[in-house]
Amino acid sequence: MTIDSAGIGDWHVGRPPDPRAQETARRHGLDISTYRARQVTPEDFTRFGHVFALDQQNLKDLRRLEPSRHIAEVGLLMNLVPGRKGTAVVDPYYGDEDDFEQAWADVDAAAEALVRRYLR
Repeated sequence: MTIDSAGIGDWHVGRPPDPRAQETARRHGLDISTYRARQVTPEDFTRFGHVFALDQQNLKDLRRLEPSRHIAEVGLLMNLVPGRKGTAVVDPYYGDEDDFEQAWADVDAAAEALVRRYLR
């Protein structure tokens, strides 16, 4: 299984994660300092089984990029989490350390829900 992350826009392509995101990941036992941003491509919809957006606007943008023939389930990430359908992952960029922790918690909850779905 391959898991990846990509953005809609190209403004961060090739750059490392925000230092605050790196620190949050480090606190949770993960070193993401060597990761580099990349932009979503139409090939992602045939390369991956799932393509998830973190908010409604990004979901709309993904829908515009998805090719007519693809294998990926395209949806909002938090729809995987009971009680969170239609909600966005907290965007921590203009926030503080607590917002980065909340974003981590949101994504972690969705990842656990996805694993539970496939373990059934």
